[in-house]
Amino acid sequence: MKITVWSYLKEYAETKDEIKNAINEVLESGILLRGPKVKQFETEYSEYHKVNHAVSCDNGTNAIVLALHALGIGAGDEVITVSNTAIPTVSAIVTVGATPVFVDINPRTYLMDTTKLEAAITEKTKCILPVHLYGQCVDMDPVLEIAKKHNLYVLEDVAQAQGSEYHGKKAGSMGIVSTTSFYPTKILGGYGDGGMILTNDNQIDAKLRRICFYGAEKTYYAIEHGYNSRMDEIHASILLTKLPKLDLYVDRRREIAALYNELLADTDLILPAEADYGKHAYYLYVVRHPKRDQILEKLHDHDIWVNISYPWPIHTMTGYQYLGYKLGDLPETESAAKEIFSLPMYPSLTNEEVKYVSDALHQILAELK
Repeated sequence: MKITVWSYLKEYAETKDEIKNAINEVLESGILLRGPKVKQFETEYSEYHKVNHAVSCDNGTNAIVLALHALGIGAGDEVITVSNTAIPTVSAIVTVGATPVFVDINPRTYLMDTTKLEAAITEKTKCILPVHLYGQCVDMDPVLEIAKKHNLYVLEDVAQAQGSEYHGKKAGSMGIVSTTSFYPTKILGGYGDGGMILTNDNQIDAKLRRICFYGAEKTYYAIEHGYNSRMDEIHASILLTKLPKLDLYVDRRREIAALYNELLADTDLILPAEADYGKHAYYLYVVRHPKRDQILEKLHDHDIWVNISYPWPIHTMTGYQYLGYKLGDLPETESAAKEIFSLPMYPSLTNEEVKYVSDALHQILAELK
């Protein structure tokens, strides 16, 4: 039995007629860009989150770039975030000319340690960028309180937490702006790239729509500098077939997580911690063990292929050495990076496959004692 950390093939086999019909409808419409499917998807996505505006774009990285640009953040500004994240979070900050400033993570959730925030604020700080990682929200009340106290923007990165909740509010509905990705592996993933930006602010919405389209509005006349960053009709149509199933995807992921919790409870793996303030969507099921690398090697012998998110904290990468961080500056982040790994997790994963992974881990951990 070969099991990969993620696969879309079983899901596609079950839904291919629906997806093909959606694609065919677009192809027969004569409209491939800036059409009704994109508008419909934006409307339904904003309604799901109870947010006034949703602006689609070409990928999750550019969603962050555009959001920062719309907030007026650029050269000389600082954005506080975490080093335990995907590269795009940080590359987007650098792309607009701003400087990322890292705070350490909570060792229980691997999310931003909000107790470290205020010490990281300087006169150059303009924005706090919490990353809702692995399917779980950052503790947002302190983030929002600190941002209000210091007159800072809050930009939520929701690429890994679609459908998750914080005190009953959807991830992405709390900051002045939020972004997400529809990269295929995501909880709401497409069959290619795509991104979305949410906001309740009318002026930010209008600016986003301009800068996604060359800085223009209705015609090819640039009111301001902009980009070519738009979602096409085909990808919008595919995502429209999947959006009504988002809560079902989350429910199934939570079922799988509960089964892992039950089957692995008697091991010495550190299992994911669900914070009491929210609903974990389990984009990833992240476990921890000091013999991580040996476990991964032995899992391959069982034809189980897992993932590490993330083995290299951003501040340790050569591409960001110029920021001046050194080993030891973010001890919890650095410690976790050596020990965490993600077990297979996607809605079409069967209970039998979960049990196979769990049985293999029991055997491996016994061998390593």
